[in-house]
Amino acid sequence: MAKSLIGVLLAALTGLALITYATGFTHTDAGVIAIIRDGGPLDESGIRQVLNPATGPTWTGFWSTAHTYPAQQRIYTITSDPKRATTLGVDEVIVPSGDGVNVGVEGTFYFTLNLDHETLKAFDDRYGTRTYIGDDDDMLYAWDGDEGWSAFFGQAVRPVIYNTLRVQIGGMRCEELVPTCAFLNGADIPEPSTGLANLARVQSGVNASLEREIQTMLGGPYLTGFRFNLVRITLPAEVQQSITNAQGAHADIRQAEAKAEQAKIDGRALVTSAEAEADANRARQKGYEACPACVEVDKIKALPDGITVYAPGNPEGVNAAGK
Repeated sequence: MAKSLIGVLLAALTGLALITYATGFTHTDAGVIAIIRDGGPLDESGIRQVLNPATGPTWTGFWSTAHTYPAQQRIYTITSDPKRATTLGVDEVIVPSGDGVNVGVEGTFYFTLNLDHETLKAFDDRYGTRTYIGDDDDMLYAWDGDEGWSAFFGQAVRPVIYNTLRVQIGGMRCEELVPTCAFLNGADIPEPSTGLANLARVQSGVNASLEREIQTMLGGPYLTGFRFNLVRITLPAEVQQSITNAQGAHADIRQAEAKAEQAKIDGRALVTSAEAEADANRARQKGYEACPACVEVDKIKALPDGITVYAPGNPEGVNAAGK
């Protein structure tokens, strides 16, 4: 009995040792990079090492903690549709134009986390050791999966993006961004190409300054390769409805103007036709005065088909069969 009990204890201790030993190994998937921090009872929780993406099982010490961050390009989408802004990585952005119209922004930001080991260690020291408020008011670390990363990004980076968009869009009037806004002021509608050119200016302005401003705000070049693709600018529903109403009124005015112009043309045509007929009558009268016989000839030509005798005041008659 004693030997059996000893055997069970040895097996249990061996299993526990194997489990404990196994916890000292860490591996990374292809899409993440890991900062390893010591976590033993006698350690100071400092950074022990960095594991690159797709690293196989590596000895990282007992009780160490792996802070895993995205190693691939990240995508941050902004939209004016609140229904779309309910998933990770999709956010609603509304900013005012230069003339005070709140416009929605549709576009996508692309960027990557700087994977340089020393830079990444500094990032983890500064941003990987604090928590951020998640969607459900949970406190998350930046390395707590997509939810944690989104919480960090929303609180540390999003305000810089919003401010950059506000500055670039706030420098233009609504009609410079959305040409149909001209209807609201009764002004002429700019060429559509003008609106497209201004959107390109906004996009270029954001790309020229955003990365520098984010790195300044974060305190280092932790996020790099920022590129913004602006898809379109949208208008609030009530503003769009006002524009639609103005477009309808504008079309009615143009239709009325076209009808009035056509009436003028038709009137001029009637006057011209009457004048031409009067001139022709005067010319025929002069011809008849010079040639009295021509009157009778024209009368015969005007007779309907089938009339063979025409004899007004002439008992002999005139044979009209050959006319």
